[in-house]
Amino acid sequence: MLAIALVPFALAAIIGVLLLYPFGHEQRSGADLGFGQHPVNAEVVSAVAGPCSEGASEQSECVILEVRMQDGPLPGESIEQVVPTDPGSPRFAVGDDVVLSYSGANAQEPSSYQVVDFQRGTPLLVLALVFAGAVLVLGRWQGLAALVALGLSLVVLVSFVLPAVLAGEDPLLVAIVGAGLIMFIALYLTHGFSARTSTAVLGTMLSLALIGALSSLFAAATSLTGLDEDTSSLMGLLGAPIDARGLLLAGVVIGALGVLDDVTVTQTSAVWELRKANPALTWRQLYSSGLQIGRDHVSSAVNTLVLAYAGTALPMLMAYALSGRSFGEIVTSQAVAQEVVRTLVGSIGLVAAVPITTAIAAAVAVREPAENTHRASVADRVGQAAATSAGTPTVRRRRRPGV
Repeated sequence: MLAIALVPFALAAIIGVLLLYPFGHEQRSGADLGFGQHPVNAEVVSAVAGPCSEGASEQSECVILEVRMQDGPLPGESIEQVVPTDPGSPRFAVGDDVVLSYSGANAQEPSSYQVVDFQRGTPLLVLALVFAGAVLVLGRWQGLAALVALGLSLVVLVSFVLPAVLAGEDPLLVAIVGAGLIMFIALYLTHGFSARTSTAVLGTMLSLALIGALSSLFAAATSLTGLDEDTSSLMGLLGAPIDARGLLLAGVVIGALGVLDDVTVTQTSAVWELRKANPALTWRQLYSSGLQIGRDHVSSAVNTLVLAYAGTALPMLMAYALSGRSFGEIVTSQAVAQEVVRTLVGSIGLVAAVPITTAIAAAVAVREPAENTHRASVADRVGQAAATSAGTPTVRRRRRPGV
């Protein structure tokens, strides 16, 4: 039954990748699009206060940095860079590893370079190793499979989703195909081929379809354009139109996939463990008990989703708070309204994933052969009694006065 339901969707995902992948399309490079800058690693060897330019007043104070280049056209050579000290500029100190932007002009001319950022490769690598170590210590072989699935998910995003969208394909269709491929790879690779995993895949797929439909409906109803500052700049650089609203909807689908996986796998595992603890439970009892677990889970998951979106948009919300506009004006503006639609649609999909996945899991689990058919232990009997009492109404005796 599960194979009949899932195999067509797996084939559709594979065929969709083959049809949407931009074979033969040559994407212009950054230099062709005007990003003619080359990163050069360097180290700050001195930093002194000084004027921002020759002949400038003493009030216009900047920091004059001497940086030694570690690679690029002149490794080992030092140049001077003038950096402003206004509140919107980063602070550089002696010993900082920085990144210079080299325009490709005269390598001996300091004006061909500009300090743009810090080097962060080593700290990020250490953080990634700590993360991988924590996953491996707790998850062991399953944790290793989860890390491999994470890497393959990134490969799908970088190698398929981004090139297909840049080639002019429909962003929402690309996101649906990419999300389907990621879903099959991540869940089956992490949890193995089983009825339990297939149930989680089916629940994720149905919930994801609901999110895609609702996001399309309400993006059109609220007249969201998706034309924020980054999208407008990208379209200007590419010199070709991109479906900005489709790009917004694609972000909703891909962003909700990770949280949906968490909910559907948890619900499926809960139903299977209930079935293992008490094989006598009926479909209705399994569904009722699993739904109760899902209520607790989804309430915290929705809060997490809302706070995650609010955290990423915090600078924008602070700017709006200082604008003196009313709450209604702020919420209905383009930048905030698209985050509201993204959050609420994703939350609706999470809420719907609980009953959908629980119903499918209960229907499949109740048909599987019962495990642990040996004599029930004390823990099994306690679990069975608790599950039975949960589905049986409690009758209380009324005490007579004086008794």
